[in-house]
Amino acid sequence: MMDALYALMDQLLPASIFGMQFMKNALLALLLLTPLLALLGTMAVNRRMAFFSDALGHSALAGAGAGLLLGASNQTAVLIVFGVLWALLISRINRTGGASADTNISVFSSTGIALGLVLLSQGGSFARASSLLVGDVLAIGPNDLLWLAVALVGGVAAWALLYNPLLLSAVNPQLADSRGVKTRLVEDLFVCLVAVAVMLAIRWVGVLLINALLILPAAAARNLARSAPQHALLSVIISLLSGVLGLIAAYTLGSSVGAAVVLCAAVFYALSLLVRRVLRIAN
Repeated sequence: MMDALYALMDQLLPASIFGMQFMKNALLALLLLTPLLALLGTMAVNRRMAFFSDALGHSALAGAGAGLLLGASNQTAVLIVFGVLWALLISRINRTGGASADTNISVFSSTGIALGLVLLSQGGSFARASSLLVGDVLAIGPNDLLWLAVALVGGVAAWALLYNPLLLSAVNPQLADSRGVKTRLVEDLFVCLVAVAVMLAIRWVGVLLINALLILPAAAARNLARSAPQHALLSVIISLLSGVLGLIAAYTLGSSVGAAVVLCAAVFYALSLLVRRVLRIAN
């Protein structure tokens, strides 16, 4: 199946850029990752959870360190389990009151990255930490693509099921409760979904960039959209374009793919602000 897909890509894509298999794998990975992150990003933006996803990204270092400490052979599984537990813990602490939500999230974010660096830098070597900080989508393999495809299908299905109750609870929590929406359960399911997506993507996008890739396309789309469906559609389109253009730019410039993708998303965000301003003046 992969051979047939590679052959099709050879016919459709310029060989000067996508002639090598690792470039094809990187393109397929971005086509699978960016739509899922874009959809989850729309709800994270609507629920003002941008810093929450950043804290999850930072916790990946602690998860990787825990996996190393336990001698786990499947690093991705450890990251997912740790990320889900970390997300649920943040959500629980936020609901119990005390400090404000942004303060709690900042504490978890700094704790996660510090704990991870301590565990991963044992012996004075930061090589394992640096690979997670930056990520490398060019290192993705065919087996990884299969899991990303499964994650995309499952993630989109879960997002579709949770979308209406999540949106209602974000806009009017009292109305959601009166309609029988179990807001706590819905929120816990959503943070678990975000945690799984972030931990799957972290190896190739990097801790430093994952939050930007999750939030920037959704934020740009929000500046242009006039309805919730438009917001989701535009977010996916912007995220896909950022992924493809960023990969091409990184290949041309010989730079980091993740950084180039995020910079493309930042350009789209800047353009969305300009378009929004022009439309306001025109109206």
